[in-house]
Amino acid sequence: MSSTHIDVSAVDLDELGAWMDEQGLPGGPITAVAPVSGGTQNVMVRFERGGVPYILRRPPQHARAKSNEVLRREARVLAALRDTPVAAPRLVAAQTAREPVFYLMEPVDGFNPSTGLPEPHASDAAIRHRMALEAASALAELGRVDPGLLPGFGRPEGFLERQVPRWMRELDSYGELAGYPGPDIPGLEETARWLESNRPASFRPGVMHGDFHFANLMFAPDGPRVAAIVDWEMCTIGDPLLDLGWLVAMWPMADGYVPGLASPREIVDCYAALSDRDLSAIDWYAVMACFKLGIVLEGTHARAFAGKAPKDIGDLLHAATLDLFARAGHIMRNSLESPT
Repeated sequence: MSSTHIDVSAVDLDELGAWMDEQGLPGGPITAVAPVSGGTQNVMVRFERGGVPYILRRPPQHARAKSNEVLRREARVLAALRDTPVAAPRLVAAQTAREPVFYLMEPVDGFNPSTGLPEPHASDAAIRHRMALEAASALAELGRVDPGLLPGFGRPEGFLERQVPRWMRELDSYGELAGYPGPDIPGLEETARWLESNRPASFRPGVMHGDFHFANLMFAPDGPRVAAIVDWEMCTIGDPLLDLGWLVAMWPMADGYVPGLASPREIVDCYAALSDRDLSAIDWYAVMACFKLGIVLEGTHARAFAGKAPKDIGDLLHAATLDLFARAGHIMRNSLESPT
């Protein structure tokens, strides 16, 4: 995801203040209003009122069709996680009954590693190595959450069976874009067949983030601890081990901006030590993540042919798709036990 220009003028401060009064939050003038850069199309603004800092998250001025529903889901997830040990931003209050949907959360004291490493992380190899294990630990904590906290959220029945057909349909849909010649992805059909042939027979439903990787994590400023998992718009009730596969599939990208991280095998072993889930099919989840992410990225390549995305970005993401399918092929042949 790429950050976008944030238009603070989209926020009506008088209306916001009146709504906060209705919620019984501290009163007074709204001050220190500043945009928060991030990786989504939604607006995030930091401000203070009554001596308390907040982050406001709301749709942009010209909202996308699903902007309000996405934020409604996010607010519901954060409300469910508020009283759990999961490292998630703490929800303060949400306006979900009418549009625009928005919510307030407490600011997170932390940094995102994709924007650079502060000290002591930059110069302490032990901290950088441990960051990956703390990511696995935070994910294991999420996997322990009772999915009953989010009734009716997602469709866990048949979740694994739906994955390959769902993403092959997504890939087929790109053919509707003018100029796109179709996917030129070596290993595509082989990977799809392998996934169908090796799919785990069963799983235990749980809360999954849906896009769990380093760019969606904030780390504590003084050590390797995960301060918060952010961007919950893809959250659902499904198989939490797909989050672990996603983290492992994204690993080469993470190592590009955080050198010296723990290996994928160490990450899986750390998760296994903290979870009672069956990780015997972890290779399947890692391949599934490569498959899904590769198809998602190919969408931008297809849109570039139609003039709906920059050609250089489309080419870059197509190269990433090819790398992901090559990685999937390596895992299918050698498993995560082997170096990648």
